Amino acid sequence: MKTFAALAAASLMAAPAFAGGMAEPVQKPAPVAPAPVAMPAGHDWTGGYVGAQLGYSNVNGTGGNGAIGGVHAGYLYDFGNWVAGGELAYDTSNITLGGGGKLDHVARLAVKAGPDLGNVFLYGTLGVASAKATVGGASHTDNGYFAGLGADYALNNQWTLGGEVLAHRFKNFGGTGTDLKPVTAEVKVSYHF
Repeated sequence: MKTFAALAAASLMAAPAFAGGMAEPVQKPAPVAPAPVAMPAGHDWTGGYVGAQLGYSNVNGTGGNGAIGGVHAGYLYDFGNWVAGGELAYDTSNITLGGGGKLDHVARLAVKAGPDLGNVFLYGTLGVASAKATVGGASHTDNGYFAGLGADYALNNQWTLGGEVLAHRFKNFGGTGTDLKPVTAEVKVSYHF
C-alpha cells in the first residue's frame, strides 16, 4: 500500500507538468522590419537625338496663323540635377500673312537647360533663328532670335514625347519695315541614341 500511496502522490505532483499536453509551446514570430521602398531609377538624358515636331503658329502683327512642322536634332548632357544641351530645328509652313505675304520656313539654333526631374526634363530655351517669308510681294530671308519653354517626358530609354512654346522676333524683316513675330506651339517626338 505504501508503494501505491507513493505512486499516487508522485502522479498528483507531476500533473501540472502535463497540463499543457505534449504540444510545442506557442512562440510569437519576431517582428520584421519593412523593406525599404525602392525609388524608380531616373532617366539619363545624356546623348544625341533626332525627331519631328508638329504644331500651330500665330504670326503676331500680320494676322497670319496655321500649321507648322518639321524636324530637329540635338545633344543633351545630364549633370545629375540639371540637363543642358543644344538643338538645331527646321520648320516649314504655308502660313498666309496679311497683305498677301507667306511664311515659308523657320530654322533655329538653340541652347536649352533645366532641371532633371527623373523621366521629365523641364527647360528654358533661346537662340538664333532664320526665316524665309514673302513680304510686300517679294521673298526675303532674315535673321532674328527666339526664346521659350518646353518639357520632355521619357517614354523609355529611346523615345521621348514633349511640347514647346516659342516666341520669335524678326525686326524690320528683310528691310521691309514689317516686324514678324511668330509664336509657335508644337508637339515633339524624339528618338535618343
